[in-house]
Amino acid sequence: MTIGKSSDRDNAPSSVEPTDDAVQAADAPSIGRVLSAARIEAGLTVDQVSTSTRVRVPIVHAIEEDDFGRCGGDFYARGHIRSIAQAVGADAEALVARFDEAHGGSPASKRPTTQLIDSGPIKVPGRSRPNWAAAMVAAIVAVVGLIGFNLVSGRGGHTGTGTGSASAPLPSGSGTGSVAPVTPTVQPSAPAAIAAVPADKVTVKLVAEGTSWVSAMDGNGKSLFQNNMSGGQDQTFTDPKQIKLVLGNGGAVHAYVNGKDLGVLGKDGQVVHVTYTPGDPQAG
Repeated sequence: MTIGKSSDRDNAPSSVEPTDDAVQAADAPSIGRVLSAARIEAGLTVDQVSTSTRVRVPIVHAIEEDDFGRCGGDFYARGHIRSIAQAVGADAEALVARFDEAHGGSPASKRPTTQLIDSGPIKVPGRSRPNWAAAMVAAIVAVVGLIGFNLVSGRGGHTGTGTGSASAPLPSGSGTGSVAPVTPTVQPSAPAAIAAVPADKVTVKLVAEGTSWVSAMDGNGKSLFQNNMSGGQDQTFTDPKQIKLVLGNGGAVHAYVNGKDLGVLGKDGQVVHVTYTPGDPQAG
């Protein structure tokens, strides 16, 4: 019996050579190493980076070690990477893109298409903002009703038989053809907690309309609050000098400053740094 020789194809190696892009990606330094090297080259310490970005020192250390689990989620990790990269002079957008590629894409690709509205801001479920347009229309209707009531009352006084005072208002429901006065609609005001704020202090109330990390400091640099806010949670801060705020997601926090409604303090995903004093909001 003759045993056939195996073909060269059977003896060919089965492994697949990696592409140039794969080799380059494997050799590229990690996000944490890039940020650490950029910080050292810029001559900055971790404490200095933490002070300028408001990212806590342990989190800066964790990011430089490529441990993003302490950031509180991918959303905050992106914001921290962007802030630290800008502080040390690294390419922030390139590093965020690398993070998105490694963690399943950017948050913009995951947003429901029903929220992409060109005619106004995205409405978050559970938000209850005052309907100023309806209140304004109601006020105009009330004014027109009062003017009409005064005209009818005045004309009835001049054309009557002389009994009774022409200027006396008609009781509600008495006589025929009388017009009942319309009660003006009162427009909603700021929350009761800050409706009457002292003039010599600054009072800031924050209401979470989404999820955002919030840091608040008083005029002496003392930390008043440092935590996540979400699901309609609110915090109120008062100080004689000033209140400094850092928001991880400015589009998720609604602010009332010294009794004034300032709305949300930024866009979705925007890191916001603001400071308020007793004179805010400034006139004009």
